[in-house]
Amino acid sequence: MEGVFFFGMQAGPIGFFDSGYGGLTVLREVVRSMPEYDCVYLGDNARAPYGTRSYETVYAYTLECVEQLFDMGCQLVILACNTASAKALRTIQQRDLPRLGSEKRVLGVIRPTAEAVGSYTQSGHVGVLGTTGTVLSDSYPIEIGKLHPNLIVEQEACPMWVPLVENNEIHTPAADYFVEYRIKAIFSRDPKIDTLILGCTHYPLLMPVIERHLPQGVALVEQGTIVAEKLRDYLLRHPEMDERCTKGGVVRFYTTDSPSNFDQQATQFFGSPVKSAQITVQHHH
Repeated sequence: MEGVFFFGMQAGPIGFFDSGYGGLTVLREVVRSMPEYDCVYLGDNARAPYGTRSYETVYAYTLECVEQLFDMGCQLVILACNTASAKALRTIQQRDLPRLGSEKRVLGVIRPTAEAVGSYTQSGHVGVLGTTGTVLSDSYPIEIGKLHPNLIVEQEACPMWVPLVENNEIHTPAADYFVEYRIKAIFSRDPKIDTLILGCTHYPLLMPVIERHLPQGVALVEQGTIVAEKLRDYLLRHPEMDERCTKGGVVRFYTTDSPSNFDQQATQFFGSPVKSAQITVQHHH
């Protein structure tokens, strides 16, 4: 499990962190497009969901899990979670990385998604669907505003969507009702939206339902494919980091809660059977 040493530098798997299962939709695409890389996934299911928690709490929990992944030899960690990316990423990058190892990297899912959205929209009107926490953080409008100042961004919080996914209610009238309700709401405020960002890693599981209720010609932006593409690009641009990612094609899964529960749920997110082990995250501070 410990990283391999060479050139005086450590090497290890790429770490993926999420509060629960959603990040598996990101990992799935990374493994699909970069199968040679070793990956470790850590789901903090014992303390999920993060969406409703305060900045301080999300930051503290996320930092503990990032340190855990660093302890496992990861040199690069992806916060495959919009809430953690919105509420903890910048602080960890600025405050903690200098102490934890300035050569290590932590990346999120919001910025790459904001970057990509410019190539999708024709009308210049973009919609963001996310949890209440992500929407209230304004992370998407802020990041999109920095990169594409001319785009008009409308957000919609969809608090019922994650519970629908996690309770296997995707193919029920309830899912239809709550999906249609939120999509109608965002398009009634801005009918010119031609690109919708799924700003929560659970939402790809609702794609069939979302597509049923989507106006004609609206593009759905799913984070897994974008993050996988940007990660490959990042490693091409940073060969020194690429050398510190081991390539044995091994994917390991850890959860802070019951592995049997995790494996059962995780399979629908990851798209193939998952076998996890339980881990206790240490409080470093």
